[in-house]
Amino acid sequence: MEKMIVKPVSEMCGSVKISGSKNATLPILMASILSGDKCTFTNVPDLWDVSTTLKLLSDIGAQVERSGHKVTIDSEEVNHLEAPYELVKTMRASVLVMGPLLARFNQAKVSLPGGCAIGARPVDQHIKGLQKLGAVIDISHGYIKARAKRLRGARIVFDMPTVGGTENVVMAAVLAEGVSVLENCALEPEVVDLMDMLNAMGAKISGQGTSTVVIEGVDSLKPLKYEIIPDRIEAGTLMCAAALTGGDVLLEGARADHLSAVIDKLREMGVTVEEKENGLRVARKERLQPIKISTGPYPGFPTDMQAQFCVLAAVADGQSKITETIFENRYMHVAELQRMGADIVIDGRTAHIKGVKKLQGAQVMATDLRASASLILAGLVAEGYTDVLRIYHLDRGYEKLEKKLRKLGANIRRMPGGKH
Repeated sequence: MEKMIVKPVSEMCGSVKISGSKNATLPILMASILSGDKCTFTNVPDLWDVSTTLKLLSDIGAQVERSGHKVTIDSEEVNHLEAPYELVKTMRASVLVMGPLLARFNQAKVSLPGGCAIGARPVDQHIKGLQKLGAVIDISHGYIKARAKRLRGARIVFDMPTVGGTENVVMAAVLAEGVSVLENCALEPEVVDLMDMLNAMGAKISGQGTSTVVIEGVDSLKPLKYEIIPDRIEAGTLMCAAALTGGDVLLEGARADHLSAVIDKLREMGVTVEEKENGLRVARKERLQPIKISTGPYPGFPTDMQAQFCVLAAVADGQSKITETIFENRYMHVAELQRMGADIVIDGRTAHIKGVKKLQGAQVMATDLRASASLILAGLVAEGYTDVLRIYHLDRGYEKLEKKLRKLGANIRRMPGGKH
């Protein structure tokens, strides 16, 4: 099993290109089913989750071609309308195949996703929305079976903003008969990117980026070529790397309009963030200042950046307070940061963090995707070696992160486990 070995660096400088968004790519690839034709996508990141999605699409009968960051999917011959447990257990986003299959073929069978290390992520809002559109749902033997003679437009009010639920229901509603009104929708840029892509295919969606989305069903969708938006969480993670090391970094393609909450908090900590024509410049000279953060649905502070900001707070000049409101088990990185000398006390869903001048290198274990990134960031400013184990989590959501960090001057390398 591979690990990452990180040594401290005085500062990181230079420029690096931000990869395409994982969380936009996965539903957009699933939505290609709706066209029944050939769709081409560019700026597709090279990630495990993307490979899993392409395998799922291939297994249900789509023809998949991949060349670098370009993917072509021909869904004309899709004929196996099931997402099995073997795939869904490795990637929860597999459940997003349900909406497109139901819309095009009037049936779908998808494994229940099961548990998740960072907390409960139920699919009840997906099911509720599809039922409102006329689907008959049967949950048995670990699978969700959905059928409908014809999906019909409906008014759907989500109990809470749900990214996956919004995406699944939108993909089903675009081919439904009549008009659907979706309320309390998720506002994330990745959700908007999916809706923009569907409109480019001929869907009639309005209100994307707001809590109320109106969808006028159409009879069919057309093939297209579409470029995926840049990954705002990768950009935010690299912004934290520059802030931690006191570097001066240009993140090519990073979009300020997708990162407002992150940028605001970095500036509160004394970090310079400037919007440039081709991306964002991030720099810091003085010691980081303490911060108060509460995670929340977009446009609030993203839960996917909480672990990285715990590291910033761990070396800031004073007492910080970070509250996690989205997932109940998303502080598993804290115990590993404590092994590195971080002064963090967890009280319920709040982390009280007293900044220290230096972290110490140690052998640590990643528990999830964003925890992996946070431990690597900590290694950039920790004395001695930091060995980050179980980095397979990292490859699910970051494309060649260590190469990007090395390009900016970091001392980091991937090694077989147990060896320096």
